[in-house]
Amino acid sequence: MSSSAQAGSAIRDFQDSRSMPKLKTHKGASKRFKKTGTGKVARRHAFARHILTSKPRSRKRKLGRSVIADETDQAKLRSMLPY
Repeated sequence: MSSSAQAGSAIRDFQDSRSMPKLKTHKGASKRFKKTGTGKVARRHAFARHILTSKPRSRKRKLGRSVIADETDQAKLRSMLPY
């Protein structure tokens, strides 16, 4: 490796150390939640997987829709899903 290549590498390393570190996505949260276009976090309903014969049609229909996660959890979820 030439000295100019080593110098370029050193400059790149110095620039990388000054920039902010990458944020990691919480993989469990990314599988359970989605971000909306406005930046809010949406979730799915629970109790919609099995034993559906005993639940009314209207309830099953509501359980199939996604909803916005609670406002108290939004900040925590946004930090888990930075991108």
